[in-house]
Amino acid sequence: MGRQKQFVVALTAHERQELTDMTRKGVHSARVITRARLLLLSDQGLKDRDVAERVGVRTVTVASIRRKFVQGRLQAALYERARPKQPPKLDAHGTAILIAEVCSAPVGRETWTMQLLADRLVTLGVVDSISDETVRRTLKKTSSSRGRSRVGVSPR
Repeated sequence: MGRQKQFVVALTAHERQELTDMTRKGVHSARVITRARLLLLSDQGLKDRDVAERVGVRTVTVASIRRKFVQGRLQAALYERARPKQPPKLDAHGTAILIAEVCSAPVGRETWTMQLLADRLVTLGVVDSISDETVRRTLKKTSSSRGRSRVGVSPR
């Protein structure tokens, strides 16, 4: 005889209908549909191993979703909570300094490299540390090019 499940999924008729509609209509993300299928199978009393095999996830995932459902019902089980984001390395002032540096020529070189720009921002004291990838993404967002010879309207 096995151990009793600590978090047992017991869906109401309304919840069961809502999950069934989700799995049939396919207008949700694959993750949400997988979790809905997982909850429906868990409600039928299947073991975690069987549910995991049918849905194509690990047994730990089944247990985690069952726990989230019991603690917070459908919303908690189907959707992720918002995660706190890391503040951007470059604020508006830092971005302005970066663009000003890109517009000027580097000493002893023809064009800037992303690493040279990152090192220059650290040297100027704009940031404590920054990667060349962050510099590249920032320039891409501002549509700045470190080597464009022509400024103005783009050719058609």
